[in-house]
Amino acid sequence: MTTIHPTAVVHPGAKLGQNVQVGPYCVIEDNVEIGDECRLDAFSQVKNYTSMGPGNHVHSYACIGDEPQHLGYKGEETWVRIGEKNDFREFVTVHRGTPQGNQKTTIGSHCLFMAYAHVAHDCTVGDHVIVANAVSMGGHVEIGDYAIVSGMAAVQQFARVGEYAFLGGLSGYSNDVPPYMLAQGTRGRLYGPNLIGLKRKGFSAAAVGSIKKAYRIIFRSGLMREEALQKALAELPDSPEVARLVEFIRATTRGITSDAGRASSGGED
Repeated sequence: MTTIHPTAVVHPGAKLGQNVQVGPYCVIEDNVEIGDECRLDAFSQVKNYTSMGPGNHVHSYACIGDEPQHLGYKGEETWVRIGEKNDFREFVTVHRGTPQGNQKTTIGSHCLFMAYAHVAHDCTVGDHVIVANAVSMGGHVEIGDYAIVSGMAAVQQFARVGEYAFLGGLSGYSNDVPPYMLAQGTRGRLYGPNLIGLKRKGFSAAAVGSIKKAYRIIFRSGLMREEALQKALAELPDSPEVARLVEFIRATTRGITSDAGRASSGGED
């Protein structure tokens, strides 16, 4: 049975599923869809044009679905779309998309957003992502499945973070971080594959070995970028991980984060 605390304010146009718990002083606005088994703790807010699937937990003082911080936004209908079983801790903010962008901000399922994390307009966050305390995402950022972004990191507008990547904290990331990689530093640099994370996620020794070899070819061989990508594919033709790594790098528009050992060379071409 859905329960709504007497002090909560729920717009009659909001749609709540089964067994939703709405705590004291919550605010749920119009054009909101909240799935079954969701829980909204005291003082949390879900704003206009937000939909979330079942099993999400919005902790106290989190604000989901507020207007984008974008000077071109003029009150248009744009959305936040959230999957299932995500955890939004205290003071997390998630903003809607913009007409100039995707018209929606999208979050997958089974993610954890720790206290004070911010997801800006038009971002796309995959599944099983961990976003630590006080992480700031600029608009249009993309975070791949199983990525981890450590505390107080800042990801610049339009940057992409590949799946299974690990981003160190107190860092700024202005370029794309490829899948499977470890990045850290005041201005984030690559330090090779995310070996511990890959092993924890069940990647085979052969898969990890292929990723390591591809990294050396692409970032440390001294070859021009496209030549290095072709060489990696030629030497590791049966590795889907290497194929994905090459695909991600070729698709970059912002440039790829430099290898720490070649930070002053052509690592961002």
